[in-house]
Amino acid sequence: MSEKHERPTGIFSDLHVEEGVVRATLLHDPTVEGLDMAIYMDGSASMSDEYENKAKTRSFWEWITSKPPEILPNMVEPQVHWMLEYLATKDRNGLLRVAYWACGEGGSQIEVIGELSGVDAKKHKFPGPVKMGRRTMLVPALKDYVNYMRNQVREGAKQGCAVIITDGELHDADDVKAFSKQIAADIVAGRLPKMNFVLVGVGKGVNEEQLEEICHAEYPGIGHMWCHRIAEEITEVAQLVAVLVDENMTVAAGGTVYDDKGKVVKVYEARLPAVLEFSVYEGCKSFTLEVSGQKHTQIIPEEEHHDDDD
Repeated sequence: MSEKHERPTGIFSDLHVEEGVVRATLLHDPTVEGLDMAIYMDGSASMSDEYENKAKTRSFWEWITSKPPEILPNMVEPQVHWMLEYLATKDRNGLLRVAYWACGEGGSQIEVIGELSGVDAKKHKFPGPVKMGRRTMLVPALKDYVNYMRNQVREGAKQGCAVIITDGELHDADDVKAFSKQIAADIVAGRLPKMNFVLVGVGKGVNEEQLEEICHAEYPGIGHMWCHRIAEEITEVAQLVAVLVDENMTVAAGGTVYDDKGKVVKVYEARLPAVLEFSVYEGCKSFTLEVSGQKHTQIIPEEEHHDDDD
């Protein structure tokens, strides 16, 4: 068997080739330039069940031997892990701002976790905020993200997208609409970069009519700035977020991969996945990914032959 390994370059973070099959992992989605992302998770008291780490039911043998029960991850944690890993491929530096919102007695506090990479996400625990909120106030989270983006523009950010997870009714919906108009005006005036907000409601307690009013608003010179969907269960959130972000942030419909002779070996019509997988002919020395008229070429290493006796 022969394998090839090469230090990836440019937009690729990992490259593995075996028996002519290439698996290339994207460091950043080349369809989105200068994007800075964030995730804000609902920290209100109504989310307490989802953040709870429940004990796994013990078998009869485990019970009679007094074996302590296994503590399972809470329902939010695996969803956040998946979202962070995926959305890190969209972010310009692979780091996402992560925070709880709707925290504190009045529901207007933000508990910032920090800027996490997709790799960090696998290790990080998400037990919920220190102090859950009694009300669901969204404007403080929007202000936090706007201030964050003002700083990120100095570091090279050209556009932003904040994913907001909620399971209840907003108590400041009118203020959200008013602040959204202010954000839009600042974008048009060049005081802020382009921004989008992805609002995902979870469960039956969501006021969908309220979310629709916020997301259907159009702003002069911008159009729509918000989008939303409803997930029946928390376990559906990650996949739904990926779809919404792709729909709203991807500026190119997929891409095309060529071998070193210019032959098309793979066409991605809908969108680019985080990991590209395709086959090349034996001896192919490089491949090129073309997206939005831009070409990104990656060298394929020489084969390393491994003797069976080794």
